[in-house]
Amino acid sequence: MDLLAGTFYVLDESGYFVLWNQQVERVTGLSAERLRGLHMLEVFEPADRPAVARAFCTVFQQDERVQIEARVRSADGDVIPFALCASRLLVGGGTSYMCGMGMDLSQHHRQREKLELFERGLTAASNGIVITRHDGVDNPIEYVNPAFERISGYEAAEMMGRDSRFMAAPGLDQDQRAHLGAAVRACQPASVVFRNQRKNGELFWNHLSVTPVRDNSRRVTHFIGIIEDITATKQRTSQLEHLVTHDALTGLANRVLLRDRLDHAIQGAQRNHEQVAVVMLDLNKFKEINDTLGHAAGDQVLRNVAQRLQSALRESDTVARLGGDEFVLVLAEQPNLRFTLRMIDRVRRAMAGDMDIEGRVLSVGASMGVAVYPSDGRNVHDLLQAADAAMYASKHGGPDAVHFYSPAMAHTTAARQHMENALRDALDRDDLYLLFQPDVCVETGKILGLEALLRWRHPERGELLPADFLPEAEENGLIVPLGRRVLEDVCSTLRFLADLGYPDLPISINASSREFTQRDYLLHLGRRVAHHGIKPASLALELHEEQLMHDPEQATRLANGLQELGIKLSVDEFGAGRNNLSCLRRLPVSQLKMTRRRVQEIGASPATAC
Repeated sequence: MDLLAGTFYVLDESGYFVLWNQQVERVTGLSAERLRGLHMLEVFEPADRPAVARAFCTVFQQDERVQIEARVRSADGDVIPFALCASRLLVGGGTSYMCGMGMDLSQHHRQREKLELFERGLTAASNGIVITRHDGVDNPIEYVNPAFERISGYEAAEMMGRDSRFMAAPGLDQDQRAHLGAAVRACQPASVVFRNQRKNGELFWNHLSVTPVRDNSRRVTHFIGIIEDITATKQRTSQLEHLVTHDALTGLANRVLLRDRLDHAIQGAQRNHEQVAVVMLDLNKFKEINDTLGHAAGDQVLRNVAQRLQSALRESDTVARLGGDEFVLVLAEQPNLRFTLRMIDRVRRAMAGDMDIEGRVLSVGASMGVAVYPSDGRNVHDLLQAADAAMYASKHGGPDAVHFYSPAMAHTTAARQHMENALRDALDRDDLYLLFQPDVCVETGKILGLEALLRWRHPERGELLPADFLPEAEENGLIVPLGRRVLEDVCSTLRFLADLGYPDLPISINASSREFTQRDYLLHLGRRVAHHGIKPASLALELHEEQLMHDPEQATRLANGLQELGIKLSVDEFGAGRNNLSCLRRLPVSQLKMTRRRVQEIGASPATAC
């Protein structure tokens, strides 16, 4: 009895111990003397005693063999689960005993709890888990967790026994699947990313990690795969990549993607001994559309142009937007110049049709500059620079002109870039300054006002007049910060004159169209006048007649805004262009500066005298 691994005991019909082995004493922690007078129910947990009592009665009353699980509480307070079996033993003339054995289930319970934990973990996992049997040919599925069912759309019963590759998307990601297959055949772990099909046919991206499972003899019997559905991550990554490489307004390639596509086109041309054409476009009168119809209409024009350019080219070509109204076309795989000319003609025809923008029919053409690899440049930078130089030349060659790059254009481009850089440096170093020309009454000799005249103290060319640099500033956009610098200096001068006792001596400044069409132009004027504490009437804004007559609606809004601020409006070079007296009469003009020719015409005839 003492050699048995479990407990052995004999109980009388009253439930008291008659006989037992050493395991009973070890488990209960009770001595032989204590066990001899102990009722068997006292060694069990109170909650389990009713079940034990029923089993005890069954043995004696029904002469049946019983098997139950119950928890034994030792003298030290330890609770030990036991599996108990017992039968009735009849001795001599009819005395009955219960003879039983018990097995400690502690280790079994620990293993079962561990397995249950594993099962709960597999069930709760957010990633799909699949276990397949390794049979050397196929890998039939033996287990999938709920997450795998959710990801795949299949129920577990539909997948049991099927080869694990049944969800593969045909013809996709073959290199990744080949890598996985080789790893499985070699019984090695692998990690791959490919697309599978859900039950409904939808494609999804999944990251699959596969690990071989070995038995005690180190033989691979199964594989466990962990699947993470990364479809949403892939989509977000794709969206971010698109945002980084594409123009938000038009969806075209941006400068980053343009350089990459052009570089690939050059490499292909090198291998195949072909040409690549780079076409740079600048829309005609786009600034006027923005100024007259608003930025929303301008955006619609840009989107329409993008669609037209894409429709005119092949899939192998690239359409990019650099910003503003500048577009670049990369025409790859050009066999000869005649082929390129035909493609450019297709682009011109696509751009020729009218556009309906917010109920107004507009004709939007473009000036084009063309550079060809390898004759005009052998890398991305040189080709883009050559196309830009050609486009600059075409802008001065009439509407919708197309100019091919020539070496002579490089000097013009270099000079233009040099001028722009020098003007930026001049703004930083304060090399720009003002002279003040007085307006004098010819009868009294009294100074009526001052006109601010801008000068540039150029480090190489000496003093430059506005005509030497303002056209370039208007072209490259530096006219806006330059004009604001002039306004600041004039306001400071007016403050200085007021402090000297001349608060009513006005100063006029010139403004370009690019300046006063800025959305915050009037707001900026008002803020600077208030900041310096000067009289608004001491500042006059001088505009050419042509600027006002080009867009009467814009001119009216500007003039009314100046009147509300108290700033005077002066019209210069009246009579130089197609003046419209009726339009001018509607504007609150404080001063009219007439051309010499128009002054000479006054009084020459009764009609002009009016």
